[in-house]
Amino acid sequence: MIQDPKSFESFIHELRDFVRTRLVPHEARVAAEDEVPAEVVAEMAAYGLFGYSIPAAYGGAGMTTEELVMAAMELSQCSVAFRARVGTNTGIGSEALVADGSDEQKRRYLPDLASGKLTGCFALTEPDAGSDATALRTTAVRDGDHYVLNGTKCFITNAPIAGLFTVMARTATDNQGAGGVSAFLVERGTPGLSTAKPYAKMGQAGSPVSEVHFDNCRVPAANLIGKEGQGFKTAMKVLNKQRLHLAALCIGPAIRMLNDAVAYTATRKQFGQPVGSFQLVQALIADCQTEIHAARALVLETARKRDAGEDVTMEASICKYFASEMCGRVADRCVQALGGYGYIADNSIERLYRDVRLFRLYEGTSQIHQLNIARRTFSAAGYDLRP
Repeated sequence: MIQDPKSFESFIHELRDFVRTRLVPHEARVAAEDEVPAEVVAEMAAYGLFGYSIPAAYGGAGMTTEELVMAAMELSQCSVAFRARVGTNTGIGSEALVADGSDEQKRRYLPDLASGKLTGCFALTEPDAGSDATALRTTAVRDGDHYVLNGTKCFITNAPIAGLFTVMARTATDNQGAGGVSAFLVERGTPGLSTAKPYAKMGQAGSPVSEVHFDNCRVPAANLIGKEGQGFKTAMKVLNKQRLHLAALCIGPAIRMLNDAVAYTATRKQFGQPVGSFQLVQALIADCQTEIHAARALVLETARKRDAGEDVTMEASICKYFASEMCGRVADRCVQALGGYGYIADNSIERLYRDVRLFRLYEGTSQIHQLNIARRTFSAAGYDLRP
């Protein structure tokens, strides 16, 4: 739990000010150039944004889950590109190392991830292995003191700029399920590793995403995380925490959109009075505020349970499902509240409307989370619905 609430509260206020004064002013530039400027990245690194969840022993802030989600709600109240630039380091790009890495692996990589000197990414998804992640085909064949990786990953956030790849690959060809998958650390520059041109996307300009290719890529056996066949256990540790983190990252944009919609409708006049005085517009605002509060309370409660050592696998799915769907509903209402202006490119709400659509797809689609929540609900009641 938070050891010094007053100090952390002060930190949150400082982070809020940093987001508003140092990041928000660059939003239009990021959208136009499709990248976060190097000087802004350096400023974020100096502020410590890359190392929030990395243990203090390796240069990070060592935040609890509760602290991490509270910080995420603040950091995400600006263009998604800013939090995505640091997000893999504070989430899936470092969590496998933190959870199951060896002492040597942690000493070698975590300090550079925490400082922002090194950008990490998590390479799990493949063209035929998305929601069914156990169907992955990337192979890792042992050859002396190395493994030889072959295969393709897709939709990998920060892959074009990453220096370290956490890669899930199949080490046991006779086991086509989760037990045949292992996790590896692969450095950029390793022969046989390449990244494709970044995708052109609906939104999230400035956050590069691409395919990753492995062509007889030789990786030292010392770069295996944990033991052979335990890759999916590591992945689930990563994803449970990341789903909570992402749920918090859905709340920040919703808060930003609501604040901007309130400011606009309070001053925009029609029929001689502010648009915000009309009851149907007020209903849109009230629904947004209610759902944001509900999501925030749910995420904080679940984060505290995780910090207490409880199994929050189902709760993490609930958080990710509810918060991402909530954010989409808030975005739609806020565009509606702004009327025609809400459809004009490059105002904050129009941009976030496109950005947040992805939240319902990655880290498990909403439909996959619905299935997971239902299956676990039946199981907890003593029913096994498997064929």
